[in-house]
Amino acid sequence: MQQIHYWLNNSKHKYDGKTWIFNSYPEWQKQFPFWSERTIKRTFGSLEKQNLLHVGNYNKAGFDRTKWYSINYETLNKLVARPSGQNGPTMRTNWHDARGQNDPTNTIDYTETNKHRETDDVSKSFKYISTNLEIIQNPLKAEQLEHEIKSFKQDQFEIVKVATDYCKENNKGLNYLLTVLKNWNKEGVSDKESAENKLKPRNSKKETTDDVIAQMEKELSDD
Repeated sequence: MQQIHYWLNNSKHKYDGKTWIFNSYPEWQKQFPFWSERTIKRTFGSLEKQNLLHVGNYNKAGFDRTKWYSINYETLNKLVARPSGQNGPTMRTNWHDARGQNDPTNTIDYTETNKHRETDDVSKSFKYISTNLEIIQNPLKAEQLEHEIKSFKQDQFEIVKVATDYCKENNKGLNYLLTVLKNWNKEGVSDKESAENKLKPRNSKKETTDDVIAQMEKELSDD
C-alpha cells in the first residue's frame, strides 16, 4: 500500500476526482521482482476485496482490460485507526488522498467500478475481518480464506461474522480464524445457526470448537 501511495503521489492520471495508476501484471512483476505474477494477482485481489483499492478502466481502447487502481483512503484510515491491542500489523496513520485540490473531473466511456462487490459475501467477509480482526496482507492466506468462505453452502458472511467475533473476543488472530473456518467446514456447518451452536456449551462427551482448536495450536505456532 505504501508503494501504491508513493506512485499515486507522482501520477498525473486524474479521472473522476481521483488519482490513478495502472500496469499489466507482467509490468507489476518487474516492480516487485521478489514476487511471482500469481502472487501479485492474489495481492491486488485481496486489497480489492477489502475495499482498500478503487478499480477503474480508463483505457482508450474498449477491448483493453488493464485495471487502474486508486487507494480508498477512507477505508484505509478507518483500518489504521483501530484501537490498540487488536491483532494485525502496525501501519502508518493519516494517509492522505493523492488527488489535488483542483483536479478536473473527466467522463470516460469505459469506466469500470467495483461497486458490485459490495453485495458479494466474500468481499463483505474480507472487509469485516480486516476492520474487526486483522488486515489480510498475505495473499496465500487470502486465497485460503476465500476457499473456506465459498465452501459454506449459505449464510457465508454471517458464518464468517460469527467466527470473527469469536476470535476477537478471545484475542485470536487470522491464523486462528482460518483454522476455525476449516474446522467448521469439515464438521458440516451450513448456516449461521449451526455456526452459533458450535460456540455454545456442550455435553462433556462432545468436543467444542475450543477443544478442537486447542489440538491445533502447535500447528499454528509453527506458521
